[in-house]
Amino acid sequence: MENQGLYLTSFQRKLLLKSLETDLRPEYRRRIEIMLRTDMGQSQAQICNELKCSQETARYWISMARSGNAHRWNDQPIGRPKAINEEYIEHLKELVSRSPREYGYPFQRWTAQWLKKHLAKKLGIEVSDRHINRILKELGLSTRSKTEKIEQDSVFVQKQSAFKIGDIPASASPVFLGTIDIFKVNQSHSSENI
Repeated sequence: MENQGLYLTSFQRKLLLKSLETDLRPEYRRRIEIMLRTDMGQSQAQICNELKCSQETARYWISMARSGNAHRWNDQPIGRPKAINEEYIEHLKELVSRSPREYGYPFQRWTAQWLKKHLAKKLGIEVSDRHINRILKELGLSTRSKTEKIEQDSVFVQKQSAFKIGDIPASASPVFLGTIDIFKVNQSHSSENI
């Protein structure tokens, strides 16, 4: 007759013990050990002391064992998966350096959303638009062409320099109480034009 535990089915116990025989990350191994120790009747304090884990971690995996969900020990990945690899980066660089039309798309300029979709389809790696933009920035790349950037920068400079100090009438007296008395400035400006 097989040794019975408190919470785990014989299938779950065998699954957890078999999983311990594989090359696991320490965090996954700890999850399994917490559930096996719970099944043997160890308290949360004992488990935390022996495995050097936090009470929150122990409490969560103890509840998983008690609720019959021990077989789900690897459903929750630990940390952010390292989805982006060198191949992904190289494809991203190539895409940004070429027109989307070369790849059959009807638009002229890549967006983070379209880069994400194209790379997910090609490489099977899915990341967010924000992550694509972050990678582009780290690589010093952009979805805008250099001429677009130069044009946009020159428009920005033109907009900034559209207002000149000479446009302010000499008789205007600023009010430095946190706001500017616009009425006073406008009134004196319009009286000069008369």
